[in-house]
Amino acid sequence: MRSSNVLIQNVHIIKRTELNNFITIIMIRIYPYIFSLLACIGIALPGYSQVDRNETLIRSALHGLEYEIKAGFSIGGTAPLPLPVEIRSIDGYNPTLAISIGGEVTKWIAVQNKLGIIVGLRLENKAMTTEATVKNYNMEILGQGGERISGVWTGGVKTKVHTAGLTIPLMATYKLSNRWNIKAGPYFSYLLSREFSGHVYEGYLREDDPTGPKVEFTDDKIATYDFSDDLRHFQWGLQVGAGWRAFKHLNVYADLTWGLNDIFKSDFNTITFAMYPIYLNIGFGYAF
Repeated sequence: MRSSNVLIQNVHIIKRTELNNFITIIMIRIYPYIFSLLACIGIALPGYSQVDRNETLIRSALHGLEYEIKAGFSIGGTAPLPLPVEIRSIDGYNPTLAISIGGEVTKWIAVQNKLGIIVGLRLENKAMTTEATVKNYNMEILGQGGERISGVWTGGVKTKVHTAGLTIPLMATYKLSNRWNIKAGPYFSYLLSREFSGHVYEGYLREDDPTGPKVEFTDDKIATYDFSDDLRHFQWGLQVGAGWRAFKHLNVYADLTWGLNDIFKSDFNTITFAMYPIYLNIGFGYAF
């Protein structure tokens, strides 16, 4: 029975990892084509527009509409704020590969077309791996037979967070000049894949509470945990950023996204503090 539980747990982890890897691979393969497309459009469109401007683009411009294709990299992490007392030190951090691909539509509405509204859609993944030393940290580990053991952990914790999903930003934007603009507003995300897993090492677990039976893990022994199914599908937060028009159609941008709802479901009680995704996205866009 125990071996069956372990097998089921391993199958779930493998399937989740395969889905995350599949989405990441698809995004990586698309990424060079997006940049190539941006470059080709940048070269071809000026010459084309001198001969025969696209009527749809002219009509859009007359109505104050602007379109942009964007691609970028993200760096950041999923963290509690403020840092809880249970986490004594951060011993390692690896942002891992996180990319985004999407598009935005801007409607310039007022103040000599300096004020506008942005609506977008992007496919993105967010990822990190961390190591920390903790004390009396609520934890639910998987035993050798696949059983779940709850208690408080003191020792090392390694955590991997990887999510991929669709995000809709809805922002107000303002042109500071012909080259610079700023923007801010909410974003709404739906996660297509979720992973929050890891292992504990070099420490001990007190079952149930800090005075419970002691289970030690030393000499390279580890115990795994997996809270992936406890992550919310729906997340929302605030996005603020700025853009710089490097050339006539090419933009460089930087956006900070700050999650405002806990990544875990409301009925998840193992981790006793809220955690939020906080990421900086930097990239390029082609506006037309």
